[in-house]
Amino acid sequence: VSALVELPKHDVYDMFDTGSKGREISTTMCFAQILRKMMQAGEFGQRCTLMVTDESRTFGIDAFFPIFKIHAPFGQNYTPVDADQVMKYAESPSGQILQEGISEGGAIMTWIASATSYASQHAPTLPFLIYYSMFGFQRVGDSIWQAADARARGFLIGATYGRTTLNGEGLQHQDGHSLLIAHTCPAVKGYDPAFGYEMAAIIENGVKEMWGEDKDVIYYVTAYNENFAMPEKPEGVDEGIVKGLYKFSDAKSADHKVRIIGSGAIMKQAMDAIEILAEYGVGVELWSATSYGELQREAIACQRLERLGGEAPTSWVEQCLGDGDVTVAVSDNMTAYPKLIAPWVGGDFIVLGADGFGRSDTRENLRRFFEVDKEH
Repeated sequence: VSALVELPKHDVYDMFDTGSKGREISTTMCFAQILRKMMQAGEFGQRCTLMVTDESRTFGIDAFFPIFKIHAPFGQNYTPVDADQVMKYAESPSGQILQEGISEGGAIMTWIASATSYASQHAPTLPFLIYYSMFGFQRVGDSIWQAADARARGFLIGATYGRTTLNGEGLQHQDGHSLLIAHTCPAVKGYDPAFGYEMAAIIENGVKEMWGEDKDVIYYVTAYNENFAMPEKPEGVDEGIVKGLYKFSDAKSADHKVRIIGSGAIMKQAMDAIEILAEYGVGVELWSATSYGELQREAIACQRLERLGGEAPTSWVEQCLGDGDVTVAVSDNMTAYPKLIAPWVGGDFIVLGADGFGRSDTRENLRRFFEVDKEH
């Protein structure tokens, strides 16, 4: 693919480098804005495909309909009920969106066809399948494994992720374990971005790996539906975002210090805890974990080299967290996920997470119940 398609420049992905200017937005909406700009990027953009199984408006994808259109081999032969709206349902033989109906099984097969077209058809297309995250690896995990076996390259976007962030929808939808399941597939890189600039950096790196370096990888990226103001991108964090961990802010001077690692939507709870802990004379060194899975994989690879007598570099997680007294990791995932890096964290390592079934309640009450709110 690298010899066939020119990849877009960084300015296609930089819209959140300066934050959201105070505007509250979810990472799901960030993804939609990033993808829209990618699909408008010349020939590369024409090769991007989008699969939606359900809830297009929930994911902010309805704005794509009149621009990129839904694929229909024979065109649109009816008048949709929303024909009088700006974001009306629009079909075309050249449409780039594949509306699969409520069928994750059908959608993943379409995604595989697109993700392997570079080999099967010698016509590379880059697929993005967005779906309720609970209905991905749990429902079509075997097909994702099949995709890896077929050397698929593409993005799976697990939207409305989080055991406590998708409030009010109970155990049917509230997903805090798909990143753990995704980690079992060697070809899948799982990411849990908290901010818009993290989402963009992850997608940009995925495109580079799949189409710039011809690597057979699948990116699973979570997206949340909680709105908050996105911060500006700190200097020099791109390497850490891709590797899975970077320091977001240093601790202010205080009698005591704790290191807190946040990820996904719960990063906001970690940020809000800084002020509370300051009242007790505790300064917070805040880190953002975008991928505990990638951190563990790299640490194990370094450990193997050392075991075999080779020259082994210090793993990224050890470089970042190998010292210190107390480290607290908090996320909207099961506690087993952050614990993947436990052997390489110095000092006491405390993990707060959302174990157990989801519940139908408000975000505030859910986070208090699972003990992942700012007070905990």
